[in-house]
Amino acid sequence: MSAALKSFAGVERFLAEIAGDARKPGYVLLGDEAFLYAMCRRGVLRTLIPDDLKDFSLHELDLAETSIFEVLDLAQTPSLMAPFQVLFVRNVKLLYGRGQKKDEFAAIEEYFRRPNPQALILFVADHIALPQDLRRMDMQDKERAEKIREALGDACGVVELQRLSEDDAVQWVLREATAKGIAFTEDAARELVDALGAEMMMIASEVEKLVLYAGAIGAKQVDVSDVETMVSAAKQRNLYELTDAISLKDAPRALALLHGLLNASEGGDEAAIGHVFTLAKTFRQMLVLNEKQVKDQRAMWQVLWPGFRVAPFAADALIAQARRYRDRSELTRGLQWIAKADVELRSSPPDKRLVLERLVMRLAGKAREAEMSAA
Repeated sequence: MSAALKSFAGVERFLAEIAGDARKPGYVLLGDEAFLYAMCRRGVLRTLIPDDLKDFSLHELDLAETSIFEVLDLAQTPSLMAPFQVLFVRNVKLLYGRGQKKDEFAAIEEYFRRPNPQALILFVADHIALPQDLRRMDMQDKERAEKIREALGDACGVVELQRLSEDDAVQWVLREATAKGIAFTEDAARELVDALGAEMMMIASEVEKLVLYAGAIGAKQVDVSDVETMVSAAKQRNLYELTDAISLKDAPRALALLHGLLNASEGGDEAAIGHVFTLAKTFRQMLVLNEKQVKDQRAMWQVLWPGFRVAPFAADALIAQARRYRDRSELTRGLQWIAKADVELRSSPPDKRLVLERLVMRLAGKAREAEMSAA
């Protein structure tokens, strides 16, 4: 990646550092830019963990389920099966919840005085939003980021994952497509970035599809009309990707997809009611498929009446999603939450995005956790 793309500079420095002798024993991945987080993650795994040792070397930990004491103990204990260990630690915000957490921070400080040189701890602080222009950063997020720097900044490197500037996103599209053997016109690249709100996870996915599309029709170049055609379908696809993440109980991915949909919507947060309507329709479709025990597309077209049918590209995915719900009451409960969110959105709440985030967290949560959060 060229140094001219300023939005990528921090990630490039981090990846160069972990590959060299100056690697720190821990890092904080600070920010909610999922695309840059994915770059960091891929780079760490590629550099430090052989594919055949991933099961023994890679640890996915969540402070909602595992205490920081257990995390540090795991990092400090040499592995008999792998020469190096990487620990991704999510829900860092729980270290800053109620209570002083003096014992927790004392344990962190003690570990980093004598860290295991064969372990790398990566604290994922994706509850903090870092805008491209840090002067526009939310005051609460500023305070959260400052607390993390004060507690972890001396021992750990801090990698800022800011939202990308539109100019850098456009340049990334042009270079990525060229590297894949297809040229984008600059207008086409800018149209893609504008249409998807500089949401890089979605942009990267659509670049891949547009490159394949151009190759399939024998074109050497992607222009604005190609982008307009594909992006319309992209928005519809991502609604089904959201319900896929929900049915898999993958709350982080579901939230990332929700943010992408909101950022890519022409109405921004004002498109919230439309997204709730689509969620309600999809949950009703899944309820019918679940009740009728539909297993293939042929049966699907028999039970879903005209006007209630599914886009052809999403048919198999929706059948798979419906079959994940072993307990049909979970779908009906989801519809009740969606209905409540719809009422709340139509009552002009101060923050429509927050209403949708809360809804998605309930829908993507484990049954018992979701019930508790709704109480």
